[in-house]
Amino acid sequence: MLVDSHCHLDFPDFASELDAVVARAAAAGVGHMVTISTRVRRHDQVLAIPERFPNVSCSVGTHPHHADEELDITAADLVARTRHPKVVAIGEAGLDYHYDNSPRDAQEQGFRTHIAAARETQLPLVIHTREADEDCARILEHEMGKGAFPAVLHCYTGGPELARRAVALGCYIGFTGIVTFKNSGALRAIAAAVPPDRFLVETDSPYLAPLPYRGKRNEPAYVAEVAKVLAQTRGVSFDDICRQTTENFFKLFSKVPRGTQAAA
Repeated sequence: MLVDSHCHLDFPDFASELDAVVARAAAAGVGHMVTISTRVRRHDQVLAIPERFPNVSCSVGTHPHHADEELDITAADLVARTRHPKVVAIGEAGLDYHYDNSPRDAQEQGFRTHIAAARETQLPLVIHTREADEDCARILEHEMGKGAFPAVLHCYTGGPELARRAVALGCYIGFTGIVTFKNSGALRAIAAAVPPDRFLVETDSPYLAPLPYRGKRNEPAYVAEVAKVLAQTRGVSFDDICRQTTENFFKLFSKVPRGTQAAA
């Protein structure tokens, strides 16, 4: 069994065939999916999906692209929404210095608000970080010093030093279809070095379809292609990757009941 630990099933790309997408994932051996929130004010739309499908959970949070739109959302607001049994994580939140769609001070404020909610609930914080390695590490180290919280750096594209510092803090690293791209040798080297109990697989669908689907709409079924490349990269079997990443997922996303997955 595999788990897609990060997808966006509420995005319009899936609206016309959501049932088929979820069914294809189950047929491909994907036993569970976490659909990730990007705006708290649209969270009801996200939550409606796991309420329909027993093998889907969700998070609650504000993507750094929208940080300046939701600075009035407090940690208490986030915590309140986690009382729903299907809300199993905080985020995605963090820093995106590639697009800078929100001012960097707003991104950091939002990041720290989400950290506070993750610390209080002990639900995993789903971290988006792009071209912000030093600031991300600085904030994580400072905030972990105030009290530990579980976290995953999703869709990892940073350098080896951020990965090292994050793992030292107890964070997990999530790998997407990017790891399958021919020019991603440096990322595969990081993936090979991450401890076996600290990595996850994900799609970030509808984005970042792995080879051989690159350029097409991504979907949770394709997480198997990510797992295949990680198995080659780490020199283990595909079954080993499936077992390890699924065990890692349930350890980190501890609110997800193991009995809710679809049959593999």
